[in-house]
Amino acid sequence: MIAVSCAAQDIHSGDTLTPPAYRKWVVAGGHAAVWTGTFIALNKAWYADYSRSNFHLFNDGSEWLQMDKAGHVWTAYQLGRASAATWKWAGFSDRKAAWFGAGSALAFQSIIEIQDGFSDKWGFSVWDMVANVSGAGIFLAQELGWKEQRLQVKMGYWPYDYPSDLVARRDELFGEGGSERVLKDYNSQTYWLSANLRSFFPDSGIPRWLNVSLGYSADLMLGGEENKWTTDDGVVVDRTDIPRVRRFYLSVDADLTKIRTRSKFLKSVFFLVNAVKVPAPSVQFSKDGIRGYWIHQ
Repeated sequence: MIAVSCAAQDIHSGDTLTPPAYRKWVVAGGHAAVWTGTFIALNKAWYADYSRSNFHLFNDGSEWLQMDKAGHVWTAYQLGRASAATWKWAGFSDRKAAWFGAGSALAFQSIIEIQDGFSDKWGFSVWDMVANVSGAGIFLAQELGWKEQRLQVKMGYWPYDYPSDLVARRDELFGEGGSERVLKDYNSQTYWLSANLRSFFPDSGIPRWLNVSLGYSADLMLGGEENKWTTDDGVVVDRTDIPRVRRFYLSVDADLTKIRTRSKFLKSVFFLVNAVKVPAPSVQFSKDGIRGYWIHQ
């Protein structure tokens, strides 16, 4: 959204100046345009290639070891955070901006879910909506309760090293381009709940920017529920010999919005980049045991 960068500079800044009235129209119009444009673009570029049906539900709660649901939580959280910043920039109070931000995030995410509901290939996923509500709710609850984001939902991406015989399957599932796989390749993503220590212990002397993070990832997934699929030629490929693995992490992180700077440009950059976890040493826990990494995202 156009106003996000500007809004990032003064959200929770305590600025008492009354913003120009036109900002509210800019932000409201921008939200409406993005919502409408996304609906039309998805309908033409994605759903037009698949047959339609009556609205129906689809239970995908067991797919991808819930990595896709973690992605929904992250997306809704970040959309709420960014949207609220624009409403704050427009002149709304922190409380109203938080409500509008969370509502806008859910409205945007619902575009996909509603269209899924009318698609033969998919369906309306209740679990997706639970994840969407959770992400927006994590943002909203903290804004209303703490008036700051002490617990942040972040994403990390580290390209999974696929064996040569699985590259074709990777491209089929997650796309051939690197930029596409950042958002689609569940085997390469990690989702983090990052807690700002100084916010919980204000008199501790801990650096304002220091966070501790709990992460979750899963890998070796070659299908939604199992590593078995049928090719376009009707050939059944069975790779159930490859185990699907859940992994949990403990790491440190940085809340970039807590870094002091007078630069409005840097404040904007820090606000936007804070959606991603800072690469740092971490400890991994899985059924394979405990393993340490010098750098992990």
